[in-house]
Amino acid sequence: MIRHLVHLNFIPSASSEQKRDLMDRLARLGDHIDGIVDFQARPNVSVETPLVRGFDDMFWFDFRDVSVRDAYLVDPVHQAIGGDIVALTEGGADGVFVCDIEL
Repeated sequence: MIRHLVHLNFIPSASSEQKRDLMDRLARLGDHIDGIVDFQARPNVSVETPLVRGFDDMFWFDFRDVSVRDAYLVDPVHQAIGGDIVALTEGGADGVFVCDIEL
């Protein structure tokens, strides 16, 4: 299983509604892409503010295997959501940190 972790540094003007809409759209990918086992979204509650560097929001997907992760990466619906995320993060893609781990 692959856990795909994404940390986000949203621009200050990104509203709670915009963030919630993005997370809702991401959650619905589980109905669209076979092999998505789970989706979760959470705020970062770390007290190590200097180390957080503004990455105050995160989400993750659990994929059955790397082939599902790879299908997700090229999926046009996912790519459209990703574009909307990048538009709302500090420095565009610099406001997104991704890490994949094997479980």
